[in-house]
Amino acid sequence: MTEQDNAAKTVDNKLIDKVIAKYRGKPGLVLAILEEVQQLHENKYLPKSTLEYISKKLCVPLSQIYSVVTFYSFFNLQPQGKHSIQVCRGTACHSKNSKRLLDALYCFLGIKEHMLKAHDGMFFTTEDNMFTVRIVACFGQCALSPVVVVDETIYTNMTVEKLKRVIKDLHENH
Repeated sequence: MTEQDNAAKTVDNKLIDKVIAKYRGKPGLVLAILEEVQQLHENKYLPKSTLEYISKKLCVPLSQIYSVVTFYSFFNLQPQGKHSIQVCRGTACHSKNSKRLLDALYCFLGIKEHMLKAHDGMFFTTEDNMFTVRIVACFGQCALSPVVVVDETIYTNMTVEKLKRVIKDLHENH
């Protein structure tokens, strides 16, 4: 998807203005505004045009806006999939073969290694924007590893077979 395609899907500036008005004069307004605006976007991300608009409206340098967005891992600069899948690669999950889960997931979704290299490496969104897969360091569920989180549902003691069923159910309910 090109930046031009993304620009066509940006949040209306009037909605952004309402969010800015809601937080004007409050501590932490930049963070709060960015969080809420990201949630307004269909693909849960902050396009460059949106960041530029917020920068201009708040009279905050764009570099400062980018420093906030790139510091916090919950902000997205690329379109996200309808479904979020997070695979833990922390020590406990790694020792219980979460890499096998990740590889199986890429296989289920048709993601090839060359496609991964063209992206961040820590996350990948399928071309149809159906799934975003993220690698995370730890969920703090070590005793129940390996752990995968799908759309805010935590799956513990995950197996390739269970993961395949979850993905199949998401495809069927789309």
